[in-house]
Formats: sequence, C-alpha cells, structure tokens
Amino acid sequence: MFTFGVEVNRASWQDGTTPAVVRAVRAVRTGLLAEGLPLHVTPAPWAPLSGATHAVALEVLRRGPLSRSELARRLDLSAGSLTRLAKPLLDSGLLVESGSTGHAPRAGRPTRPLDVVADAHHFIGAKVTHEDAHAVLTTLRAEVVASARADLPGRDPASVVAVLRGLAAELGAELAPRSRHITAAGVSLGGSVADHATVTAAPFLEWDDDVPLGALLSDALGVPTAVDNDLLALTRAEHWFGAARGHDRFAVLTVGAGIGYGLVTHDRVVDSPDAGVGLLGHFPLDPLGPLCPRGHRGCATAMLSTASLCAAASVGLRRDVGYDECLDLAASGDPVAGPLVLASGRALGRLVAAVANLTLSTEIVLTGEGSRLAEVARDALREGLAYDRDPRASAVSLDVRPVDFGLWARGAAVTAIQAYVLGRIPGR
Repeated sequence: MFTFGVEVNRASWQDGTTPAVVRAVRAVRTGLLAEGLPLHVTPAPWAPLSGATHAVALEVLRRGPLSRSELARRLDLSAGSLTRLAKPLLDSGLLVESGSTGHAPRAGRPTRPLDVVADAHHFIGAKVTHEDAHAVLTTLRAEVVASARADLPGRDPASVVAVLRGLAAELGAELAPRSRHITAAGVSLGGSVADHATVTAAPFLEWDDDVPLGALLSDALGVPTAVDNDLLALTRAEHWFGAARGHDRFAVLTVGAGIGYGLVTHDRVVDSPDAGVGLLGHFPLDPLGPLCPRGHRGCATAMLSTASLCAAASVGLRRDVGYDECLDLAASGDPVAGPLVLASGRALGRLVAAVANLTLSTEIVLTGEGSRLAEVARDALREGLAYDRDPRASAVSLDVRPVDFGLWARGAAVTAIQAYVLGRIPGR
C-alpha cells in the first residue's frame, strides 16, 4: 500500500484559488493512477451532488474514462462550463485524471481523460432463488471482485436474512486487508417489490404477505440495502454496465422457471409495480399448443418454461426427463423430444418478434435457465422470428447469454450502485 503526505504552509492558501494541498494531492493521485499503482483514499461521497455537476459525475461513471471534449459534447456543455463543474469533483477526489490519451488542440499539451476511482467504493449484490443465494462483491462500476453462494436452509425471511448475512461477511472479509468498507448492498428475487424496500409477493419463496426485507437486511448487514425484482436488476446492469450500454432502447428476455421481460426506452428502465407479476408469461404464441397451469393454451409459459417442456417430454417418453436431457435428445433426433423442442424454438422466435415489434427495440438480450433452447433450436427460432417480423423492418440483434446467477447477483449490486449515486438509498 502507498501512502503520501503533503506539507503546506499558511501562505500557500490563496483566496479564490485552489489550495496547494488540493493541487498536490491531485497531482500525486494522478501520478499513482497513471503508473497503475493502487490508490487508497477515503471515498468521496455522492450524496450532495445535484444538477449539472451530478450529470457530469454520472456520465463519467457510466461511459468513462472520457476526454473533456467528449464529455462536453455528450452533455452539450461549453469547455468553460465543464471546467467549472469538474473542478469540485476533482478536488473532492470523486473524479480523477487518468493516463494521457493525446494532446489538447493548439496548445499541444497532454490531455488526461476524466474517470472515477472504481474501487473507492464496494457493493454487495445477491440473487435469491427458491433454493440458494448467489452473492458478489463489486466495485463502483460493477466489476466483480469476489463471489460466493450458499444453500437456503428454509424459505422464510429469517432464513434468507441469515444466509445473506453470512455471505456478506464472507465477501466483506475480502476487503479487510485493504481497509475498505462496503458502501451499500442490493438483493434481488423473483417477485414484486415496493420502493426498493418491501417484498409484496415472492411466489418462489412462498411469500404472500409484505416482508420489509430492505430494513431487515440493512440491520443485519450494517449497510443500506436496496431490494429489487431480479429481472429489473438484471436490466439495470445491462443498461449501465453491460452489453447494451450505449443503447437507449433494448429489451431483456429470460426463459426458465418463468418467462421474464425487462425494457429500457429513452435510456430509462421501464419500472412498474407490475414488473414482478410475470405478465409476458401468458402472451399467446401457439393456438394449438399445450395448456399452462392457468388454462391458457399455447401461451409463453406453456411453450417455453422449463417445467412445461419437461412435462411434455416426460409424458411422451413415459419417464421423467430433465430440461437439458430433453434438449440433448432433440439434438440427437429423438422422435418425441425433437418436435417438442422445435415447437418451443418457433414460439421463442415469435416472442422475440413480438417484443421487437411492440417496443421498436432491435437489441434484445436473452438469458435464463432455458436460454440453451435458442442454441439447440436456432433454425426454428429464426423461422418464428421471420414469420412475425416484417421483412422491411430492421434486423433484430439477439444476444444469448448462458445462465449465470453471478450475473443476476451483479444486477442486484447495480441496483445498490444506482440507489447510492442517485441518492435513492431506502431509508435516507
């Protein structure tokens, strides 16, 4: 670890100018970063930021490092305005000047892009399923530093809180040698969440009554904790730090135990109390398809959920068949699994087309436990997409992600990151 000190006499402080100590500390800090050396400083707070100054900091966080000219262009600011707005951010250490990337026009002086110190803050994100919890430790830019998982001994709130407290302690130990702390935590689950604090319904955990999970975890973990619907959290992560960064409109589809859907439009996540209801799960796809548990024929749940496909294959083969086995059998030409998987593939293509058509999105991310269907039934998916997509329309880019609960946990961390930098931490 590197430490440094600066001696300043009283005459060094000039009215109306940056104090010498600030200039010296900034210079040393910039030098350490340029050399790729670790920098250990007290994290600069985001809470007081507002207006244009906040916008500058957020743009650098999401897009940085950025040159001053690029940052000014993105925010439609003059060079003078950007200098004025960036100065307090640099003085506080919230922004830094990273390595040289070129020369300023005319003067020929080296220019240094602005960036955040990503590892000045750390966050815990956790994804809770019906049987276990997956947690990650991330930086301010959602870069995963460490991960952990644990089985749930029970599905009651007390058991969930106890497991998450243990995972947080395990991950927090990763920071102890570096004398850093956790800024905030985020937790996501399948269900409905109010105000990033109260779980109003969580079917997979069998929670029917309101659970103040945010307050319970804030007390148990000792840090502010935000709670989110798992699909919304994943969408937030893709929006700010994922493959969809830079797109002002895109959708996220998940296929697995249920059918999930997240949307970003006009560079904002579409949030709603209905996000955890699973409304897309009963979108009609095949009038001749099987029934879902609610009696809908050929809906997305009936055609695409892992349970539905396993049930149909098990009936045809007269034995229990798991999801991956069903896909493997289809790939090998099995006369029972093959047609089932092809029908599901076409249905998935039609669902992708419906989302693209109704939202005018051409960038779609597909993930979940059932996402392998897109690979095994690739041709059928393309057929279904083409069937419902006007040939004159823009091509749809489908980014298929293998299931990784670490990504979902990272999404929960991004919920915490956003709550912190946007000043929306529950309870504040």
